[in-house]
Amino acid sequence: MDAPEPEFTPFAAVSAQTSRIGRLYQSYLDKSTPYTAYRWIGTGVLLAFFFLRIVVAQGWYIVCYSLGIYLLNLFLAFLQPKIDPSLTQDEGLEDGDAGSSLPTKKDEEFRPFIRRLPEFKFWHSATRAIAISFLCTWFSIFNVPVFWPVLVVYFLILFSLTMRRQIQHMIKYRYVPFSFGKARYNQRSGH
Repeated sequence: MDAPEPEFTPFAAVSAQTSRIGRLYQSYLDKSTPYTAYRWIGTGVLLAFFFLRIVVAQGWYIVCYSLGIYLLNLFLAFLQPKIDPSLTQDEGLEDGDAGSSLPTKKDEEFRPFIRRLPEFKFWHSATRAIAISFLCTWFSIFNVPVFWPVLVVYFLILFSLTMRRQIQHMIKYRYVPFSFGKARYNQRSGH
């Protein structure tokens, strides 16, 4: 005879708890969404604690370097438009349609700047990465002996080259990924 299966298996209990914790975590994330400045201040404080840990412990430079590369990658995705104008322009030239570039004249269609990585996801990924890196500094397995000045110089060179390329791309395709310095219109007047 088949015995009836119990209603609550250990797997179901664990699954229910992880689901509950996931919903609680998501609710806190949703509540923090409008507080942009406070979120970034908290991330900055966490980053300061991470750097303090690196300086005091005199180690885990490879973890710090990896975090720097990851944050640079996130920042570049934050600066880039969702639809890269260089790719759409190349596709348009292949199809014979050169009209797929960004608007440059007053009578052309306005298309807002949409980021490849939205601000909230940028903040969330950066904060998670900093927290994981901070956690890694407490385990000696991640303390790989390296000559840290080489990592600093290599990171600075990498940062300057990628940012120069990104700024040249922004100038070439005439887009500004930030909202300051742009014209703001009164919502009541309909402009």
